[in-house]
Amino acid sequence: MQITFLGTSSGVPTRSRNVSSVALRLPQRAEMWLFDCGEGTQHQILRSDLKISQLCRIFITHMHGDHIFGLMGLLASCGLAGNVQRVDIYGPPGLNEYLQAGSRYSHTHFSYPVKVHAIRPGIIYEDDEFTVTCGFLHHRITAFGYRVAEKDRPGRFDIEKAKILQIPPGRVYGQLKRGETVTLTDGRVIDGTQLCGPTEIGRKIAYCTDTVYCDGAVELAQDADVLIHEATFAHQDADMAFQRLHSTTTMAAQTALTAGAHQLIMTHFSPRYSPANSLDLKDLLQEGRAIFPNTDMAYDFMTYEVPRRREKELSVAKI
Repeated sequence: MQITFLGTSSGVPTRSRNVSSVALRLPQRAEMWLFDCGEGTQHQILRSDLKISQLCRIFITHMHGDHIFGLMGLLASCGLAGNVQRVDIYGPPGLNEYLQAGSRYSHTHFSYPVKVHAIRPGIIYEDDEFTVTCGFLHHRITAFGYRVAEKDRPGRFDIEKAKILQIPPGRVYGQLKRGETVTLTDGRVIDGTQLCGPTEIGRKIAYCTDTVYCDGAVELAQDADVLIHEATFAHQDADMAFQRLHSTTTMAAQTALTAGAHQLIMTHFSPRYSPANSLDLKDLLQEGRAIFPNTDMAYDFMTYEVPRRREKELSVAKI
């Protein structure tokens, strides 16, 4: 599971930061999932190592332009040159009407299936490996946060131990790998868990933007391996954050701390924080780390490999 930040600015793009979009790459499935799709997202994908042909799911948090204005163009390009097989899109009410209007007025026809799912809090997608849930955030319009949870897997199967026990290979190996208890033809009962290493704990990712501090974000981020949370404003601009229902750095850090997350990556920064101003982004990073030390700051094209829980070292490029 690899996260790539395609846009980390809030509201408008800057020379170094595009507007909101985050890609989740699942190499074992040759799939890419996208969270939000601000204007220019397809250009960001082309400038990255991501393969647009692997795009299959898009999760939209809310209907503000800096999170959806790139969606119609991306979908159109996928049909013309992307070799995309099918795209499922998840988002708030109004998303389907928005895409239908864009398609109608631009005379765009998708050459592949596009399915729009209007979401409500709870599980919105599940398969053998992953569960995706969503919950309400607190913004000026209806906004959702997302949680991607990888399911736990049995540990590595010890083939050599199985050979020593003279367990015949075949279908029984598959059963034992899944941790099942199997009765052999000679009457022996074998507990598969005794032939497997420690259970591989599924990784968990939470994505929360746009929102002021709220219980919904804390719930989505519970025990997350990584929480991606907006930090539009510095702590000194908290009044502005409450007025616009966005988060400060300290709100993002408090969410991570309260939820027991393991890593916080802040994103969605106001362009007001630049080296020419009294506060810049390094100051915002210090504010976050003062509350939650495992805090980092996203930048465009930053990649983050989500570690398994047994991996102690978290590797992420530092600002």
